[in-house]
Amino acid sequence: MSQTPAVAPPAPMSPNAVMTAFHYVQSLQEGDIETAGMLANAEPRLLTLLIDVADRIVTPITALPSAGEGDPCRDSFALEALGRIFLTRLRAEDDLCPASVPGIARAIIRFVEEILTEDGQDVADVLEQLETAALRQAHEAHRAPGAQSARTTDM
Repeated sequence: MSQTPAVAPPAPMSPNAVMTAFHYVQSLQEGDIETAGMLANAEPRLLTLLIDVADRIVTPITALPSAGEGDPCRDSFALEALGRIFLTRLRAEDDLCPASVPGIARAIIRFVEEILTEDGQDVADVLEQLETAALRQAHEAHRAPGAQSARTTDM
């Protein structure tokens, strides 16, 4: 399902932010705790980056269909509500701390595994595809005229 006009897209991430966040998630998914720890120590804003990545993955999948895609059904509304709840919970500032980073990354991995992979498809492959799409968007946003003045998540 595509994003509805009522859902504002998140500010573009920088290419470096995209790579850092996805490499952290991929490292955890592969069981490479050493690399994940190194990335977490090197990027103090990793928590924010992971929430941004989760938003970019979850929102388009759970958003209500656009007018061109037909009328939403009961399941559409339930899926949209679950996506909102999931992202709201990830953003709950009272619980967030650096120790939340692995949990949020694992939530992204589980979402990809349960919702975005098909039979026989590897989670690592899907994460790589998502990273490629996010990098393309980040590069386009930073190449666009006036990109310097555009608000971006540059972390």
